[in-house]
Amino acid sequence: MNGNSGGLEFIMRNTNPWSYCISRIVRTICVSLVTMAGVHGTSIHAAEETAAIVRGEAIYQQACIQCHGKAGVGVEQFYPDPLVGDATIRELAELISETMPEEEPDTCVAGDALAVATYIHHDFYSEAAQVRRRPPRATLSRLTAEQLRQSLADLYGRISGTPWHVNERGLEATYFDGSGWKDNDRKIKRNDPVINFDFGKESPGKGIRAEEFHIHWGGSLKVETSGRYEIILRSSCSCTMDFGGHERKLVDNHVQSEGKEEFRRTLNLTGGRVYPIRLEMYQRKRKTEQPAAYISLSWVPPGGVEEIIPSRFLLPSFEPSAFALQAKLPPDDRSYGYERGTSVSRTWEDSTTAAALEFATMASGELYGLYLRKHKKDSDENRGKLRRFLAELVEAAFRGPLDDRLRDLYVNQQVDQCEDDAEAIKQVVLMTIKSPRFLYPSLDRNRSDSQRAANRLALTLFDSLPSDDWMIRDIEKDRFKDHAQLEKAAWKMVGDYRCEAKTRAFIYKWFDLGDVEEITKDKEAYPGFDRELVGDLRQSFDRCIDEVLDSEDCDFRQLLQADWTYTTERLTKFYGQEWEPSDAPGDSGEPKAEQAVANERVVRSVRDAKVHVGLLTHPLLMSDLAYHRTTSPIHRGVFLTRHVLGRVLRPPNAAFSPINPDLHPGLTTRQRVELQTGEVNCQVCHVKINALGFALEHFDATGVYRDQENGKPIDAAGNYVTRTGDSVSFNGARELGDYLAGSPDCHRSFVESAFEHFVKQPIAAFGADRADELTRYFQDTDFNIHQLIVAIAVIAAEAKSELIAGT
Repeated sequence: MNGNSGGLEFIMRNTNPWSYCISRIVRTICVSLVTMAGVHGTSIHAAEETAAIVRGEAIYQQACIQCHGKAGVGVEQFYPDPLVGDATIRELAELISETMPEEEPDTCVAGDALAVATYIHHDFYSEAAQVRRRPPRATLSRLTAEQLRQSLADLYGRISGTPWHVNERGLEATYFDGSGWKDNDRKIKRNDPVINFDFGKESPGKGIRAEEFHIHWGGSLKVETSGRYEIILRSSCSCTMDFGGHERKLVDNHVQSEGKEEFRRTLNLTGGRVYPIRLEMYQRKRKTEQPAAYISLSWVPPGGVEEIIPSRFLLPSFEPSAFALQAKLPPDDRSYGYERGTSVSRTWEDSTTAAALEFATMASGELYGLYLRKHKKDSDENRGKLRRFLAELVEAAFRGPLDDRLRDLYVNQQVDQCEDDAEAIKQVVLMTIKSPRFLYPSLDRNRSDSQRAANRLALTLFDSLPSDDWMIRDIEKDRFKDHAQLEKAAWKMVGDYRCEAKTRAFIYKWFDLGDVEEITKDKEAYPGFDRELVGDLRQSFDRCIDEVLDSEDCDFRQLLQADWTYTTERLTKFYGQEWEPSDAPGDSGEPKAEQAVANERVVRSVRDAKVHVGLLTHPLLMSDLAYHRTTSPIHRGVFLTRHVLGRVLRPPNAAFSPINPDLHPGLTTRQRVELQTGEVNCQVCHVKINALGFALEHFDATGVYRDQENGKPIDAAGNYVTRTGDSVSFNGARELGDYLAGSPDCHRSFVESAFEHFVKQPIAAFGADRADELTRYFQDTDFNIHQLIVAIAVIAAEAKSELIAGT
């Protein structure tokens, strides 16, 4: 039995037309009989189901096993793919009646097809059958690349301190008349939303001479996404910039270089982290003609374009020094739909060694210096300060107290053998970071219950280890023992920058935009769709996510139903998304610097329920799920099927290119897709894919709403068959979005994806019914995303040690 029956269809059509017609009629009658029986997962009584299973097994053993193998594992020379999926019994029976066995598709129809479908579904095909046969288990996992970055950042933060969560935005600015710091010369103190000033030859403020002044900006940069950033400082004046920590000079132009006015620095930064900034600008009095004074601070974020750093990423508080790993780490396994730290390769070994050496250099220099300044009055007998510093570092890395044996091995022996403090620190750090006790966080069986629970909360919500003072105190006071305590701690952690960044990364992943680097379109067909426009689309998408996550109800359904978006002047010109008058730039009396970049600001659009359907119709997503010139209902349908609805699709039998629109200039995209995927072997999957993707056809290859294509009205009618076999119809994106917001299949997909993203283990490993239970909880709590994340974290924290350790 093989789903690829295209060859048989071709032979029948071209050898005996009458036989082919009669065959099609017989199949139609048989399929109708199966459908009339109302067969789906729960419609057969227990006795009838048992009889069908017995009968179906006999037929399978006789007619199917040679191609599909025992328990549907596949046979390499015939049909190598395993028979697994989430189609209902009715859908399986229809498929068998239509196409199997390949040589004689009319020999297994009606009752026989129903029996085989029932047997397959019950014994090995369905998710429940797979769980019975091979119960999922949590695997012993190392830190993923992101977890390693986050853990090293918090290991550094355990000594340096952790940032506060502040609501204000912008950088704190102090304006001085002259080049000094005297109180009498301080004329202005305020928060500047952004750094983008062109003073020309004028004074920057009252009481300040135009020919000689000094401005100091202090605060921090909040990073939401891990990746490579280019920081760009431009100034016609003398300037310096510290970034990431005290006296870490990123730019040093204090002694001004002739003609040097632009400074570019590229750094790897970690999402959810805050990096202190100190920026100085000096306009010095000159004997020659005074140059115009200007300064700007911009960046190129991952996958984006250069922009003035928006105020929402700037904080006026000068936070503690932070560590951002620069060593390149290999990508993790994503074959299960989420990142897993399962593979150990030479590349991974080398990269963790490079990371350990990088951290060791920072620890032996800057970090130990910070520790000594904090502990000036402590005793240093027998190099006591060094030993305590190293013990604190190793305890944080190993996520719990050191016993005498470990303290002696990792601290005392190394200090005794190294007379040089820096060398002792480097040696201890290298041993610690390369140790399985650090790299495999689930190896925590000898910890207290509170310590284990806190470790799992930190790993689930922060991708990291416990480092905050309040967590350390609560561990010592045994406050992570019961459900209520864990829930209280999880709620406190959900509002942290680190969890916010991980949540945002999940939303991007669920919409399959986590790895999108570049989107390009035909320049003639879509003039104006360029990198700058895509950069604005990314900002818009970010702000839409922020609005949902920052709202009081944090309602998941808004991701699929919101009738607004965020826009910029550039997006408005291209998409016609006008902004709300009350939010228009310049109407609220912002400072001069904010108005200077008003045309780049992202603001709330007007409501339009037809065009804006949550993030489902966001132009960033629509343009990504499209070709260079045309839409792609197939890509959109696959996305909706796999990501939004969490359904299984088998890989295509062969890769193919879409029909060139020039070959059929009179056809719409929908008609071309229907023409290309009309064969029976294609329809096995495309009957599901196309019916979903067509519902988004109102949005062209760039995401612009349209009513016509090639002079013909858009046909956006679609349908979907649920996991329980119910058929649902909808017309257009609005009806689709409203359906998805209330769809149990969609709810389950979101819940399962969230669990796997945060815990990085299969949800079924935590209980065969865990997905159903958590989905019901999500529905009962009005789809509050934060409540779902807290529930996931508590489940992970309460799991048994042997489950988490994968043993």
